[in-house]
Amino acid sequence: MSFFGLDCFPKTEGAELERKLRANDREYNRSFKYATNAIKTSKYNFFTFLPLNLFEQFQRIANAYFLVLLVLQLIPEISSLSWFTTVVPLALVLTVTAAKDATDDINRHRSDNQVNNRKVEVLIDRKLRSEKWMDVQVGDIIKLENNQFVTADLLLLSSSEPLNLVYIETAELDGETNLKVKQALPVTGDLGDDIEKLADFNGEVRCEPPNNRLDRFNGTLAFAGQKYPLDNEKILLRGCTLRNTDWCFGLVLFGGQETKLMQNSGKSTFKRTSIDRLMNVLVLCIFGSLVFMCMILAIGNYIWEVKNGSNFTVFLQRKHSAGFSAFLTFWSYIIILNTVVPISLYVSVEIIRLGNSFYIDWDRKMYYSRSDTPAEARTTTLNEELGQIKYVFSDKTGTLTQNIMIFNKCSINGKSYGDVYDYTGQRLDISELKDPVDFSFNALADPRFVFYDHALVEAVKLENPEVHAFFRLLALCHTVMAEEKKEGELLYQAQSPDEGALVTAARNFGFVFRSRTPDSISIVEMGNQRSYELLAILDFNNVRKRMSVIVRSPEGKLSLYCKGADTIIYERLHQSCSKLMDVTTDHLNEFAGEGLRTLALAYKDLDEEYFSRWRERHHEASTSLEDKESKLDELYEEIEKDLLLLGATAIEDKLQDGVPQTIEQLAKADIKIWVLTGDKQETAENIGYSCNLLREEMKDIFIVSGHSPEDVRQELRNAQNSMKPDGAANSLLLTEEKSKNLIKDEEANGEYGLVINGHSLAYALESSMELEFLRTACLCKAVICCRVTPLQKAQVVELVKKYKKAVTLAIGDGANDVSMIKAAHIGVGISGQEGMQAVLSSDYSFAQFRFLQRLLLVHGRWSYLRMCKFLRYFFYKNFTFTFVHFWFAFFCGFSAQTVYDEWFITLYNLMYTALPVLGMSLFDQDVNDVWSFQHPQLYIPGQLNLYFSKTAFFKCAVHSCYSSLVLFFIPYAALQDTVRGDGKDVADYQSFALLTQTCLLFAVSIQLGLEMSYWTAVNTFFVLGSLAMYFAVTFTMYSNGMFLIFPSAFPFIGTARNSLNQPNVWLTIILTSILCVLPVVTCRFLLIQLCPTINDKVMFKVRQARATPPPPPRRSRIRRTSSRRSGYAFSHAQGYGDLVTSGRFLRRPAVPRASGFPQVGRAATGFSPMGRSAGYSPTGRPQNLKVPDVEVTSLQMYRTFSDGDL
Repeated sequence: MSFFGLDCFPKTEGAELERKLRANDREYNRSFKYATNAIKTSKYNFFTFLPLNLFEQFQRIANAYFLVLLVLQLIPEISSLSWFTTVVPLALVLTVTAAKDATDDINRHRSDNQVNNRKVEVLIDRKLRSEKWMDVQVGDIIKLENNQFVTADLLLLSSSEPLNLVYIETAELDGETNLKVKQALPVTGDLGDDIEKLADFNGEVRCEPPNNRLDRFNGTLAFAGQKYPLDNEKILLRGCTLRNTDWCFGLVLFGGQETKLMQNSGKSTFKRTSIDRLMNVLVLCIFGSLVFMCMILAIGNYIWEVKNGSNFTVFLQRKHSAGFSAFLTFWSYIIILNTVVPISLYVSVEIIRLGNSFYIDWDRKMYYSRSDTPAEARTTTLNEELGQIKYVFSDKTGTLTQNIMIFNKCSINGKSYGDVYDYTGQRLDISELKDPVDFSFNALADPRFVFYDHALVEAVKLENPEVHAFFRLLALCHTVMAEEKKEGELLYQAQSPDEGALVTAARNFGFVFRSRTPDSISIVEMGNQRSYELLAILDFNNVRKRMSVIVRSPEGKLSLYCKGADTIIYERLHQSCSKLMDVTTDHLNEFAGEGLRTLALAYKDLDEEYFSRWRERHHEASTSLEDKESKLDELYEEIEKDLLLLGATAIEDKLQDGVPQTIEQLAKADIKIWVLTGDKQETAENIGYSCNLLREEMKDIFIVSGHSPEDVRQELRNAQNSMKPDGAANSLLLTEEKSKNLIKDEEANGEYGLVINGHSLAYALESSMELEFLRTACLCKAVICCRVTPLQKAQVVELVKKYKKAVTLAIGDGANDVSMIKAAHIGVGISGQEGMQAVLSSDYSFAQFRFLQRLLLVHGRWSYLRMCKFLRYFFYKNFTFTFVHFWFAFFCGFSAQTVYDEWFITLYNLMYTALPVLGMSLFDQDVNDVWSFQHPQLYIPGQLNLYFSKTAFFKCAVHSCYSSLVLFFIPYAALQDTVRGDGKDVADYQSFALLTQTCLLFAVSIQLGLEMSYWTAVNTFFVLGSLAMYFAVTFTMYSNGMFLIFPSAFPFIGTARNSLNQPNVWLTIILTSILCVLPVVTCRFLLIQLCPTINDKVMFKVRQARATPPPPPRRSRIRRTSSRRSGYAFSHAQGYGDLVTSGRFLRRPAVPRASGFPQVGRAATGFSPMGRSAGYSPTGRPQNLKVPDVEVTSLQMYRTFSDGDL
């Protein structure tokens, strides 16, 4: 993606290096052979569908394998099975897949046709003509009207709005529904809607080639002898929608597949589960075993032909030599024994995954009613991986916290405000206060703003110059847009919730931001209207971590106001601020210790002459096509120095409901949680304590904050020696472990935590030190990385994936979490306050962090358990089915004769055993969700791969081998020299085949019953129904009528009715079934009695609880020890400074909602300060309201059992 400037599609040799085009000159532009505006997302047409789809399907190894088997079956010399035994299942799989692919492609065709045939007005031959989108070409000038989709990537020329603004919605690009503003160049804006002027426009554009970077654009427009710089703020991208704008004209720069929307439509990285990877290895092993068995049987055939073959030449002429006969026998047994890997396995796996995905989508306990957001499984291939998570990497702001900001405290000129003390000097808790500040002196104050420290408002009323300067900075230094629907009713639209809270705080303390134009800001200072000339905005980005504005006051005074991360501001302060800086630092540490988000505020007065020279250089840099950003950064660094410190702000960002309990539950499940945040160290530590990530009972919390590689390495080694005193010797093995790409799990001598900051992490992630860091971090129970960049988040995830044999999960809610989400095995997006970028890149999404415990401990564990049971049982029933053929070969002269009826072979996996195993795989559960929460230790076996592994597979193969021996030799012995009650012989091949396959079906059905822990009506119906179906089909196929119609296809005439009416046959079936399951029952009984697993213990308690109903569950009171917060650096996005100075602001009032209820969902971007201070939510929902029927977190419902109780 392009959120951080990463180009996912690198240029190949010979690719376009620069785009050149001329307006209204199709002949000139055609010479470059640019793409048309038609799009094609479909893969097939009527003629290519069948060959291409079959080609794609046969690229899958399983399908190709069965195609080879089908070809072999068509060779009479080696095939003892009819072709339909392979054709029927293969054709079914291919047909179902082809139908699904065809449906998807038809929908893509319809979508393509709908888009390509949309109409737009194009300026051709000095007239506006209605043309199809597909006929629009690069260099055309087109007209868009309100609510129309943008046809192609356009250079905005002019619009109906003042200052040539347009308002667009970018939901199809980034999922955000709030409107964004673009502005045309003044030179093109003068063209207006004058068709003659537009037709005469012959500007030439030189710009970057097609790419997928949504966030930036570089180019120049040459017109009338002048060159004008072009940036992303003058570009309308395909996929956007024009809103609140009557019309606009644009010049087509990129069309069709070359638009940024289509460049970003590439597929995400395909993720596979660890079970998928294990299955690939096991399938190769199965193929190897198949070849080995066939070689044994081929050798047996050769020996039999040499020794005994001559005895049969009288009535069975030998056509081939013994060697060639053995060769043909090898391939014959390849066909017969192919059921060790049936094609239905892959179909069943996909059905199971799809069903378990629906369970997540349908789970009402993961539905968040306040925002009408259900949980969503955005992929169906990773469900069982959710049951094996070992490491969770979490963002903090908006993920652990609500991302709803409350102006809590501040420090101004060395004095701290926000705390309230009683007459004894003891600080009072805010919840105990009932006397908020009275803002009635300010007619424009927000009535929902609450603050309790009266000293601050008194300082404002006394006209304290530092306090006034403090709030003046907050009212001027921001990118907030203001809408005033009625006189005095202000609605702020802030790009980050931090800014909304700060501007609202300034508003209530008498410095009201009222309105803005591209070159001015109007505020009301203590009742007096004042207009400041806005000369420049030095915009925020993730490297600068600050923003500044340069303004001229009504008195003509030039000032620069700056706010940003304290570490960044302190580096740029004048030396005279050293004493104030020390006091403010103490306040900042106190604020951060309470988990508050902090910002430092500073200013400086500017010299008019110096600023004029600086402004000229700024204009040159902003119009430069090369190194534009680096030149601007140098100029910003130059002017943002020798600042004077004003103070600091502290904003509270509340924890989401249930976060501490969720983290505690996940820790009990032995899931290690790493928090990767942009916050400062003190804030991150406090949040760690408040959400139970760090605990007082931990033996030690290690702080790694070295400023050099040597310091970081030493701090890491000191931590290792504390946690594992004998670790020095083990550290010598790190190089060897690195060569093996694996670091083993180690146990520390207690519980520890690790906190590492961004600059130390940069050293720790270097190749020479990454193993030291990883080993230290993995010894800790919790890890917090603070002041990290988005790239570092992804690097930490990749490091754990590379050297730990563990499954990772990343969870976040913002664009800065996308790289981390994509890097992890499983990515989870929180649909919160920071747009939809994280959700759009995720595998699973929901609205609250607390739902993660249900996703993992319930859905993940059940999905993993069901998939493992399915695979164990599926391999058991098919190995048992196949091995009987192997033993029969020794009694049929290795002639490749099948032991079963051909129809039974065909229907065994499709009809007789398909539904029972699917029923188990979709409905089975060892314990319900309540017990899963009470005993999170049930999750640990999944992390250790105990349910399905190479060892479990080997046990399954041994069990199948035993069962196949019983299933062959017991019926063989029972029928040998046996006669019916009327004296007739029953020891014929067909009777033996029927008895063996009936015994097999009963044995595998009973085994399935032993595997199932949770019987439902559906499961029972599937098992009994499949047995009933077997007898119904068998009696039908073995009837006289079927033989008379198709004598060659149904040769077992009368076998069923002649055999199944004999008591000895049914006794044989009972005996065989008992002998097959007896070792399993015995082994399980002994294991449960001698070394029970956690599952056995919990299931025993479940049975006890059913016998004795438990007492009513008691609700555990949730303690809110603190609130969680995050750093300023990642709560704000780059680019809004240019938006403000260009005049792109929302001027149209929003339509008031008829309902008196607060808005929910994504629809609004209003401002709602609530609580004890200023609270800001970018979604416009009033916060801290008492909501009836508030959701109860799942952990409040359950008692917790300790290990000792088990």
